[in-house]
Amino acid sequence: MGLKEKINSNPALKKLVHWMLIPTGEARPRLWVKLLVNPFIHKHGAGSRIGRTRMDVLPFNKFELGSKSTIEDFCTINNGVGDVLIGNNSLIGMSNVIIGPVSIGNNVIFAQNIVASGLNHDYRDINTPINLQKTIVSPIVVEDDCWIAANAVLTAGVTIGKHSVIAAGAVVTKDVSPYSVAAGNPAKVIKKYDFALNQWITAKN
Repeated sequence: MGLKEKINSNPALKKLVHWMLIPTGEARPRLWVKLLVNPFIHKHGAGSRIGRTRMDVLPFNKFELGSKSTIEDFCTINNGVGDVLIGNNSLIGMSNVIIGPVSIGNNVIFAQNIVASGLNHDYRDINTPINLQKTIVSPIVVEDDCWIAANAVLTAGVTIGKHSVIAAGAVVTKDVSPYSVAAGNPAKVIKKYDFALNQWITAKN
């Protein structure tokens, strides 16, 4: 049994380790974790850049930023309940919120004010406050070459297929197939690329 498994199997030890890493009631790591642990645990590719942003990243889950990728100012990146993986040559625009588990491919554009959260809160027990119920995680996957426009929301568990576009303000609650354009709340595919015709065509809903 590895160290992580041993900690997770012992509730008292898990609580102590969690307190050592994160102040009670907060999501961001303690300063010593940020300065002395994270730089040696998480991967930053050559030429990558992180602006003035809130990095709530912890050593027990992965954070990876690929080569020549950028996270612009005022974002929040959180890997507390799942890995956050960003590929090469990708841009995370200003004021994005990314809560793992989230995997973003290569050559992806995230515009501004996007929320991508692989975390949900259970609510089904009406006798227990929602904030005391368990968290549920389901990975978000954004494949290569996608463009996610401003103010979009990607909900837990969705996959955005390769070279797809999510329109501004869209709320994605279901998978979007590769080479598609999706818009609306909830988002629906409005265009697809037809390889036989070599052009984008209006989708039939």
